[in-house]
Formats: sequence, structure tokens, C-alpha cells
Amino acid sequence: MSGLGSGTGLRITRGADKAVTDLGDIAPPQRWGPWAVARALGGLSVGWAGQRGALMPWSAVMLGLGVALYFALPWEPSRAGFAATALVMILAVASAIRWRAGIGPLFVGVAMMALGVLAAGYRSHSLAQPVLTFRYYGPIEGRVVGIDRSSTDAVRLTLDQVRLDDLPPARTPHRVRVSLHGDAGAKAPPPGAVIMLTGHLSAPAGAAEPGGFDFQHYAYFLSLGGVGYTRSPVVLLARPDPTEGRLFALRMRISAEIQMRIAGQPGAFAAAVLTGDRSGLEAGPTQAMRDANIAHLLAISGLHMGLLTGFVYAALRFLLALIPVLALRYPIRKWAALGALCVGAFYLALSGGNVATERAFIQVAVMFAAVMLDRRAITMRSVAMAAIVVLLNRPETLLSPGFQMSFAATAALVGAFAALRGWPTGMAVPSWAKGAFAVVVSSVVAGAATAPFAAAHFNQIAAYGLIANLLSVPVMGSIIMPGAVIAALLTPIGLAAPVWAVLEWGLIWILAVAEVIAAWPGAVRPVQTPPVWMLGAVTLAAIWVLLWQGPLRWLGVLPLAMALGLWNSAARPAILIADTGGLVGVMADGARALSRARGDGFVAGVWLENDGDRADQAAAAARPLWQAEGEGMAAQIDGLRLWHGSGQRALAQAQSACANYDIVILGQPAPAALTHARVELAPPYHAGQALLPLSDAHCLLFDGPSLALSGALALTPAEGAVIVTSAAMGQGARPWSPPTRQGARAQ
Repeated sequence: MSGLGSGTGLRITRGADKAVTDLGDIAPPQRWGPWAVARALGGLSVGWAGQRGALMPWSAVMLGLGVALYFALPWEPSRAGFAATALVMILAVASAIRWRAGIGPLFVGVAMMALGVLAAGYRSHSLAQPVLTFRYYGPIEGRVVGIDRSSTDAVRLTLDQVRLDDLPPARTPHRVRVSLHGDAGAKAPPPGAVIMLTGHLSAPAGAAEPGGFDFQHYAYFLSLGGVGYTRSPVVLLARPDPTEGRLFALRMRISAEIQMRIAGQPGAFAAAVLTGDRSGLEAGPTQAMRDANIAHLLAISGLHMGLLTGFVYAALRFLLALIPVLALRYPIRKWAALGALCVGAFYLALSGGNVATERAFIQVAVMFAAVMLDRRAITMRSVAMAAIVVLLNRPETLLSPGFQMSFAATAALVGAFAALRGWPTGMAVPSWAKGAFAVVVSSVVAGAATAPFAAAHFNQIAAYGLIANLLSVPVMGSIIMPGAVIAALLTPIGLAAPVWAVLEWGLIWILAVAEVIAAWPGAVRPVQTPPVWMLGAVTLAAIWVLLWQGPLRWLGVLPLAMALGLWNSAARPAILIADTGGLVGVMADGARALSRARGDGFVAGVWLENDGDRADQAAAAARPLWQAEGEGMAAQIDGLRLWHGSGQRALAQAQSACANYDIVILGQPAPAALTHARVELAPPYHAGQALLPLSDAHCLLFDGPSLALSGALALTPAEGAVIVTSAAMGQGARPWSPPTRQGARAQ
């Protein structure tokens, strides 16, 4: 019986004439009351006896659940709500200490979940800044703090110290992002320069459809208060201040040096990998890498940071081992780990410290810290520690595909190689084949772990991604990253030319692999967006299989398989309306027909991608469902008649359209005679859906002002009514909500 009690907090001792059961320091049992409940819960400790030593990673899981809970709330918690959450956390910590030998881990989980809510709330409110409430056109002045490319392949500038004409500083966004179209993007200004241009700015757009990707949420955590474009020339007002932005300027100088030594797209690829500067990389190669499932090689993430620091660690340890006095007397392994960590920190600073690189550095920092503390470097504990640090620092990254895919791949690889260590000796891989075996296993495991997240976020599956990764990742690890370190050491003394040549061939190889494989028939298979709960179910089931110890872990396989099997079973919205009123999409016969071939192109692209449809906007608008009707477009679905007018001339026909159609959508404010028909889904919302009965007297009218408040809409025909779901429904006055919508919620 003593073995049963070991490590569980449950101790059973037997004397000559009595049996005593003792649960930690819990007071004597009572027939009823809190102590009896605590003792009953303490019995659970026997059930998780096998989890002792493996519970720490669950702390990261519970922290993530708390962060997810905050972002999923239908309203912003009040100060009292945050105070109550803090009180719950304090009580849970005290309870965990009190019953640490029994049900303590349960209270630790509660405390971590409460901490996740508090961390996400603090981060959200700490980033509050002015956001544009109107469409601005005029002079834009600011300092260049970021240069990249937009989805349309235009050079894009991020500006701080922003000044806008006739807009007071209190209402001026701290940062804006402007795409340079036409001749304006011929030459990007130097980093750190103060520039002026004439352009268009507006607030970041909300979700393109209910439950879809919310750009305004994304932009809020980038501190972007306005986004826009210009076609006018960029005027240089002041050259970069040498005392400010040194790392940014150094990064761009190194990028220019790399692209001078390696011409064309291979040089731009090298600059993106080594400095994080993607401004020279064109859309064609980028899309080919996405279609071949090797776009992760572009981002400075865990792979690059691991390859770089791993090479530096191995090289330093080898060089130190060549000096017997050091190798025999000092912990050279720890010295090498410290040196690799310093190189990783410089790489982080040089690349701009974006979220993906920061996450990668934290992961390798935890690993090398474990080496310096004589702990095993690569364990599920180190993965969990890295996740905790990332989530406490930037809780919003939990929602990003980078975080999800990075930690999914890392956790799956750690679990897979831990399982392989337990293989019978007779099944061991020969030493000569271990390298190739590790590459194959890593590609298969990481690809399988990240596939659901890639499909959910990017709406596609790369059919030949495994082949592309097997052909490119070894080149990245054995040639490009080590070669970059050697080139950096040899360039100052003028001996790096052969190394740059070898690097160029490696880069050309990877780009060629992407181009060839992306062109294979069936290389990309479109996938429709699953419901949010489905990706969460897949994640939690996979976490259970990875973290739970013992045979019960395989219980997670069933919900995992069911969630994946039901992926495409969810029906897509029958009717989608953009939040500008400028575009309507109707689903018929498994394909969405759009009301316009041009305009709201970003929204159209998101709708079609989420449908798993690879058609472009023009092709979707050519589908036969929509017919011209006067100055607008008319369609019918399940007996529901729609009319969409997007121009000023359509307003003159709006009243007659309202008499002949069930639903009328306008991109402008409706005429005063139709205000009685306007559907105003003004916040606050108390439900995710609204049931609107159809009327024979007038139509249901959605116009520009009403859609600006409600956000994008999804409509589902019902018998004699329409079910409406809004992108803004249930969101309350969240910190990232548009000011106009927040004001409506406050009323």
C-alpha cells in the first residue's frame, strides 16, 4: 500500500488495531461539508498518479484556454470582472499550496486559466490608441519604421510619428501603413527617413464575414490606426537620424548587401531569410512556395532560429574542444550554449523582433537555458515554458497561424522522437541512415501536425508538401544557414565570395523546387473554412493524445478523427453581405456568385477562399445567378428575392426595388422615404443571430450606415423570415472595435 501513496498525497498506514487514512494536512473528515467534498476530490489524485512529473505542460494549455476565453467573450469585462478574476486566481493559488499533494494541480489549472484572461485583458487595454473614424485623403507625414510588400505586390511602408492635415494629435493614429502604387513604389525611401506623401487612409476593416478573419483585431495589436495607399510621389523631408533606429537601418543595409552579392529573386529570398526584409521578394515566388508548402522557409521562425543557433552551438563546442585546457577543466558545453544564445538574440534584434522570430527565440532560449542548468534541452516541459512566456508577453499570438503551427509542429516532434526512443533495440535505425530517417520523420510529423491549422487559416492543402520539404529543408539546414554564418565571418576580410556562390546555388534550388512542384497537377487542393469550434476540438484532442500519460491518452483519437471527418460538413452561409454594402455573394449549387466583378476585392477573395473556391472575383461574378435589373443586380435563392445597388444612380431605383424584392442592399445611405424599411442591428447584441420576418408591405433594407454598425452579414433563408448573423454580433465594446461601433454600444 505504501507504493500506492507515493507521490499522490494519499497515505494509508496500518497499525496493530487501527487503519488511518491521511490526505496531506487535511483536517479530520466530516460526514458532510467542504472537507468531505475536498476529500472526495482528493481521491482523483489516485487516478492521475501516473501523471506526476508530466503535469507541467498542462499549465501552458490552461493559460492558453484563459487567453482564448478572453478573446471569445461576447463583451469586454468590466473592472469588477477583472478584479473577480484576479481574486479567483489568488484563491486558486492558495488552494493549490494548501492541497498541493492532492488536488493541487486542479487549482493550478484554474489559476493559470485566470492568469490567461488577465494577461490578455491587460495587453488589450495597454495598446489603446487613436483609430481613424472616417476616410481621410490628404497629406500624410511620418517616419519610416517598416518596409515590406502587400498582397498585391506593392511596396508598403509603416510610419510612426504620424501627422495628418487638420487632425489634432489626440485623434491622430500612432502608426499607419501605406501601400505605394504605380510610380510611387519605384523606389522605397531609406529606413528611418521622415517622408510626406498624399494618400488615402481609413480604419482597418472588420471581419469580411461573421466568424471570419478580423483584420481590425489584427491591426489593433500591430498598433495600426489607419491603412491606405498612395499613387503620388514620396517626398523626403529628413534623412534618417543616426541616433535612432540603428538596428532597422543595419538590417536594411545588410539586406541591400546580400541582394548586391546575390542578384534577382534568390538574393531577395536570402534577404528575407537572413534579415526579415521581404520588400524585394515578388509575389510569384512567394505564391509558389505557399503552393508547395515551403512558405515557412520565408519566415524567420523556429526552423531558422534552431538551425542558426544549433550550428553556432555545434561549431563553438567543436572549437573549444580543440583546446585541451578548456575542454578538460571548464564546462565548454555551457559556454557554447551561451554563445549560441547571444547569436540568437542578435538575430532576433536584427530581424526586427517580429512575433514569429520572438517566439522562435524564446523556444531556443528555453532550450539553451536547460543546457546551462544541466537539464534535458528538448522536452515537452521546455515547449510548455516557451509557450507560457510567449502567451504572457503577447497573448494575441494564440490566435495567429504562426503560433498554432509552430507549437503544433514542435510539440508533435518532441512527442514523436520521445516515442521513438522507446523502440525495441532490434528496430533501431542503422547509424548510417539516422540523418535521412530524422529528416523524413520530422517532415512527416511536422506536416501532419500543422496540416489542420494550415487548411483552416489558408484554405488549402499542399498535396506534395512532403516532397517539397524533403527536397528543400536539408538544403536550408546544411547549406544556407551554416553558409550565412561563415559568410558573415569571412566578408569583412574579403574571402566570402565562394561561400556566397554556394549560397546562391542553394537558394536557386529551393526556388526551383517550389516552382516545379507548385506547377504539378493537383498540387493545391482547396478546403473550406471549418467552424471555429472544430479547430479547437482538433487542438484539444491532439493535446490530450500528446500530454496524457498512459493508455487513456488514446481516448483523444476518437474526437480527433470525428472533428477531422466533419470538417467539410458545415454549410457555408447562403448569402453574404460586405460591411460596406458594396458586394453581395449568394451560394447556389456549391459555388458562390458575386454581384460585382470589381470592388471590395479583398472581401471577395476572403469569401471565395473560405468557400474552398479557387475562382477569382471576375469568374465568380460571371456565374449566371445574378441578372442586371435596372441600375442594380437581382438574384433569387430559395424563394428569397434580392436586389443590390452599389452606385449613386441605384438610389433612384431603391424605392421601386423595395416594393418588388424581399431584400435590398445599398452601398450608400438609403433615401429618407425608405428609412422605415432599414434593418438596424445596432449594438449591443445579446445573441449571435436575429430572426427577421419578411413583410409584404416593404423590403428588408441594408444600407451603408446600418452595415457600418453591424459589420458584415450572413443571411439564411427561413420560412417567411430571414436569419441574420453579423460579424459584430456579440462582440460588445471591445478595445479593438471601431470607435463608431463602440459609441453605438455605449448608448
